[in-house]
Amino acid sequence: MKINTKIPEKLVPYFKRELNNAAIAFKLKHYHLCWQHLERAHILGQPYPLAHTIVHYKMLGFGISTKNIKEVFGQIPRLVFGGVKSFVGEIPIGNTGGANVPPLKPMQIPEDLSQIIHQTKK
Repeated sequence: MKINTKIPEKLVPYFKRELNNAAIAFKLKHYHLCWQHLERAHILGQPYPLAHTIVHYKMLGFGISTKNIKEVFGQIPRLVFGGVKSFVGEIPIGNTGGANVPPLKPMQIPEDLSQIIHQTKK
């Protein structure tokens, strides 16, 4: 069992960039693009409890703002349990975090994010 606490310094700019791009896309009402950036932030932040929780909080906010009831109800348990799963290192690698996918399903990590993750572990 690997216990994770905080996101590595080298990964922070990539994580923040995805959240910033999501906020910009949302402001421009490009909701599909916003969601894609939130999913990418989820993949990057998922192993780290605080980052993981932040993304689910943002996803919950997205669901509320877009009146997507499925997303709102899907995010509540993810918000409650996601950070705990990250803390004990039991996460489904690559999962995009939305209510449109099973919460425990591992998924393929996009190549560019895989490279970022690998490079920032050094």
